[in-house]
Amino acid sequence: MNLNKIINTPRLTGLHLRVLGICFLLNMLDGMDVLVISFAAPFISDAWDVSPGALGIVFSAALVGMALGAVFVSPYSDKLGRKKIIVGSICTITAGMWLTALSGSVTELAFFRFVAGLGIGSMLASLTSMVSEYAPDKYRNQAILILHAGYPIGAIIAGFMAAHILPQWGWQPLFEVTALISLCALPLALFLLPESLDFLISRQPAKALEKVNRILLSLKHTVVSGLPHVEAEATTSAGLSALLTSNLRSATLLLWLAFMMAFASLYFLLSWVVKLAVDAGLPVEDAMLAGISLNLGAFFGSVLLGWLSSKMGLIRVISVFFILGAIASVVYGTVDMNVAGAIVAIFILMFFVQGGFTGLYAVAARLYPTSIRTTGVGWAIGAGRVGAVSGPALAGVLIGAGIPVGWMFIIFSIPLLVATATILKINHQPVKKD
Repeated sequence: MNLNKIINTPRLTGLHLRVLGICFLLNMLDGMDVLVISFAAPFISDAWDVSPGALGIVFSAALVGMALGAVFVSPYSDKLGRKKIIVGSICTITAGMWLTALSGSVTELAFFRFVAGLGIGSMLASLTSMVSEYAPDKYRNQAILILHAGYPIGAIIAGFMAAHILPQWGWQPLFEVTALISLCALPLALFLLPESLDFLISRQPAKALEKVNRILLSLKHTVVSGLPHVEAEATTSAGLSALLTSNLRSATLLLWLAFMMAFASLYFLLSWVVKLAVDAGLPVEDAMLAGISLNLGAFFGSVLLGWLSSKMGLIRVISVFFILGAIASVVYGTVDMNVAGAIVAIFILMFFVQGGFTGLYAVAARLYPTSIRTTGVGWAIGAGRVGAVSGPALAGVLIGAGIPVGWMFIIFSIPLLVATATILKINHQPVKKD
């Protein structure tokens, strides 16, 4: 069976669009689930008299959960199937969000944010693999980038929800509403999202032939009477060791470094760009404008990078985005701007930085074969979370030592240049594909 010929149909079918649409919505929910704690934090602090240090633990708990979910849970997608892990992740996220609303102490709050983080981390890698394996090669980069563009849209929606719910009803209903929205997504994944065709053919679980033929009919393809023979070794879970074979070791380590550097810069920017806009004169009550500009820049940057990559090459476009993002970071941190200028600069900055960053998911998905794809994406995300945690923490230490915030934007432009050099080196790695 020529799987590439089946998937790489010259036109997109309803099934292609359905898979992408559902995965986009699920990633959008991830953006909501991650960001609601940022909006709720001031209200939690006021209600419980929580110190900034304790709130920092709550924030970190979710990040740790996301890292562990990506590294240790998402690889089971290569053994059990993309769909099962996605469905399980939705259930975990929903439970974590609902229990967060019922928390009675900071310890409980941190634990349930950790639980939600496990679901978010495990789902992200599985969604990336699912979209990658259903998208025709011609549209694969665009599909993966559109998937990850859902995250900032979810963040914007979370901001509007918070603006309407928090002042009137407090922080608990915000988490309850978010949990209910996540629960409503469960039927979409259960009944409308098919299992990955790549997975069914390469792993051949129970009733694989029946499921494959159902998918083939949806792709306007003739059914088959049997599946190709698969060696026993191909149906065993390879795990981390498969990412570090002589054929993949160098590319894997370079990918991890690129994710770490990009995550460090991105999460520094997410932590500080709005504050600097406020310092530039933006009224605190209008700070949502900066947040919307930030996420819209991320959305359009991700979508445009996907389109450009099909014309100019994925690695080349990511490199250009990172370099322009580094320049934009320096300009934003060192040039005095009025309010309007700061809002526009935030859009441009996140357009290039997060647009380039989301391109790394497409690099990861293309780097690994089906049997270890989610394992590879998950470990890359997990490695990147090291940068996500250390970047803002390092910035806090440096600013505490008296270094101006503006200089931080110069310092944190450097990891973007390191990530650029790293992915350019990945582009020259001889990696065996499926």
